[in-house]
Amino acid sequence: MNIIITGASRGFGKAIAERFAANGYNLYLSSRNEVGLYKAMEDLATRFPEVSIKAKPFDLSHKAQVKDFANWLLGMHISIDILVNNAGSFEPGSVYNEPEGTMENMMAVNFFSAYHLTRALIPAMMTQQSGHVFNMCSIASFQAYKNGGAYSISKFALAGFSKNLREEMKPHGIKVTAVYPGAAYTDSWAGSGIDPKRIMVADDVAGMIYAAAQLSPQACVEDIVLRPQLGDL
Repeated sequence: MNIIITGASRGFGKAIAERFAANGYNLYLSSRNEVGLYKAMEDLATRFPEVSIKAKPFDLSHKAQVKDFANWLLGMHISIDILVNNAGSFEPGSVYNEPEGTMENMMAVNFFSAYHLTRALIPAMMTQQSGHVFNMCSIASFQAYKNGGAYSISKFALAGFSKNLREEMKPHGIKVTAVYPGAAYTDSWAGSGIDPKRIMVADDVAGMIYAAAQLSPQACVEDIVLRPQLGDL
């Protein structure tokens, strides 16, 4: 079984890669951070020598590089069993005063990367009549918050895309799951002063994604919502 993960150099992406590699899945990874990606690949290859791990850096905020990544994958003629659209970033600000270009940046990274990559790969999955797409949304996808601005809007868009894709793929045997994680201790929280015990760990999210991927073909987890035990920050 093969799993494709974007934004795989750290955080949720790295944790998801670890969980699936530990269970025998071959990994196909991408991130725009070339150094971080190859460091993650080396670490994973050392820990899980029994699986195939391939990685290549792309900046998926650019449509042309999304196509290059898709062509790289399709050129290997592998079965596309699981696609995890995890690439994303956060730029704080409010709609009325965030810097010019923030909306375009957030939509490019958090929404259009998943939209264009899925469109490029889904025909192969439709031919297989199988596969599973996970879109990494956010609690911000349905709960707007102060200083969330364009980020929250881009995650709303990704959630809407997930719901629409789910309906379209039902007849083709392809599952679609939207993942809505709350605060989890990744690099973005390092140095924030937040007690790591107050929020989740990335493997909490990875574990739920792995579990959802193990169900029978007749069952689909449509939404995964995870929050810290004490609630959102």
